[in-house]
Amino acid sequence: MKAIWNGEVVAESNETVIIEGNHYFPSSSIKQDYFKDSSTQSKCHWKGMASYYTLEVNGEKNVDAAWYYPETSSMAKSIEGHIAFWKGVEVGK
Repeated sequence: MKAIWNGEVVAESNETVIIEGNHYFPSSSIKQDYFKDSSTQSKCHWKGMASYYTLEVNGEKNVDAAWYYPETSSMAKSIEGHIAFWKGVEVGK
């Protein structure tokens, strides 16, 4: 699977984990140069507290376009530290 935004592959892996229709990419599969820390957080009632990244690609920003769970509940351990995308990031083969 690939995650593409603004014409660039920002993550690529054959080992994504799918939960609630979202592909969660292993943290080792992202192109770190495109990811900037965000102070945004949100809480999922069964996965835990999510943190976000802003993507910066070819001079453009996509604020909070990627999220991850640094520590998950026991029910979501398979995605702990994995990254998922939204806000126009295309995920596909």
